[in-house]
Amino acid sequence: MNFAIAMTPVRFSAADELARELLGRIIRAALVLLGLVFIAAGFLIAPLPGPMGLPLTVIGLMLVLRNSFKARKQFVRFQHAHPKLVFPLRRLLRREPEVILVAWQQVLRIEKLVVPRRWRVAKRWRKSFKHRRSAV
Repeated sequence: MNFAIAMTPVRFSAADELARELLGRIIRAALVLLGLVFIAAGFLIAPLPGPMGLPLTVIGLMLVLRNSFKARKQFVRFQHAHPKLVFPLRRLLRREPEVILVAWQQVLRIEKLVVPRRWRVAKRWRKSFKHRRSAV
């Protein structure tokens, strides 16, 4: 037996709508503030050994960019101006981030900037790994 329960539609007053909107803005501002704290903590932790500053910074950016329209607008402007700088960050901000691929790409970039050509090993490792995978 199926019993259908008819529910009367609930109507909210203007005061309820205003309170809901105000609460939403307060929560959004609190999340932006929390994101800024994470970003600051990430920058402070970044000089320490290990990559712990990067995850904190990415989490902070996620909070700020998802809850601040102005920050999102500035991020898009910065992305159009400097796409190569922002691309790895955008890959980390996705729902399913490609953390290992982004880390490997950054290793290759840093190696290219810092290490002389004859001492570079990461690119050779990648080529030998690809060669082994294709042979299997």
